Amino acid sequence: METSKYKVDAQGFYGEFGGAFIPEMLYPNVEELRENYLPIIESEEFQSEFRKLLRDYVGRPTPLYLARRLSSAYKARIYLKREDLCHTGAHKVNNTIGQILLAKKLGKKRIIAETGAGQHGVATATVCALMGLPCVVYMGEVDIARQAPNVARMKLLGAEVRPARSGSRTLKDATNEAIRDWINNPVDTHYIIGSVVGPHPYPDMVTRLQAVISEEIQSQLQEAEGRPDPDYLIACVGGGSNAAGTYYHYLDREHVRIIAAEAAGKGVETGESAATSALGRPGIIHASKTLLMQTDDGQITEPYSISAGLDYPGVGPLHAHLFQTGRARFIPVTDDQAMEAGRELARLEGIIPAIETSHALAVLSQGAVPEGSLVVINLSGRGDKDLQTYIDHFKLA
Repeated sequence: METSKYKVDAQGFYGEFGGAFIPEMLYPNVEELRENYLPIIESEEFQSEFRKLLRDYVGRPTPLYLARRLSSAYKARIYLKREDLCHTGAHKVNNTIGQILLAKKLGKKRIIAETGAGQHGVATATVCALMGLPCVVYMGEVDIARQAPNVARMKLLGAEVRPARSGSRTLKDATNEAIRDWINNPVDTHYIIGSVVGPHPYPDMVTRLQAVISEEIQSQLQEAEGRPDPDYLIACVGGGSNAAGTYYHYLDREHVRIIAAEAAGKGVETGESAATSALGRPGIIHASKTLLMQTDDGQITEPYSISAGLDYPGVGPLHAHLFQTGRARFIPVTDDQAMEAGRELARLEGIIPAIETSHALAVLSQGAVPEGSLVVINLSGRGDKDLQTYIDHFKLA
């Protein structure tokens, strides 16, 4: 492991957060991954195949676009990292391409996944179709209703979509169902976790696969501006895979300021929020110690956000560590602020962002970025999947 106070240590911890708090029945699965993930993903053979698929299938490198009208509105130089132009419409496919190659090298014959907004489910179904492996995606019943286009895409790609009907029937509950499946099918099944959550090595593995984002930002910014470092890096955080990939190569470059936009829902203090940094305290969820929204007696508080990809009651352990150390500034963004930011980008730049991404864009209107700054915002996904939510919110029909 690298020697860095912001990257994972040999035991799978970022400071006090992380680890693998797993039931005994999952131990063989997780240990197999822990022992093999670095030798496999760092091998020349893996990297060659991974990079070739990212280039020829996903469409990387994605552009780093200078948003001139948005820049003019906020008196800064604002670049958008166009992950929305990836095949499947979001950054999620970077990780699923890597994990499907890893699963094949481990001899796995069946793939399971969880999804909230549906983008990870689509990306998993896509790579399973590409590689000819059966795929089961767990998705909360609430999310199935509000993300119908992505459900249809998954089914068209050949995946089975299984609804999670417990709890809040959203991302947390879909993850619970996927873990139960994995416990029952330990030998032939690989679980493609879509975010930087879960037991070690998942947070580190997913971060490394998504780090192609920050790797490209460095070289593209050097070409465009004559310097690899922005003044500010901004990304939205639920579990936080797009943010982890955006931050990775900048974690130890402390002159680069990192901002994480999280979902405040109807307001941090309303009881309908997913602002983990403001409302969370250390706890364990999905086999990892992190910041977690919970009651005084340790019961998980149900999160809320208009965005299906951000209504998770915790954050990945890397992000918990970045918050605790002060390396990243966490800014809560309400539903209304996010929706306005999404509409603003559409009207200024002709780009309709995913509502998750709109939370990152909303940071601009909160005065968090000084005039004259060089800013990179990860445009993590496109807004096709959220069109009905935009229609309902702005009464467009």
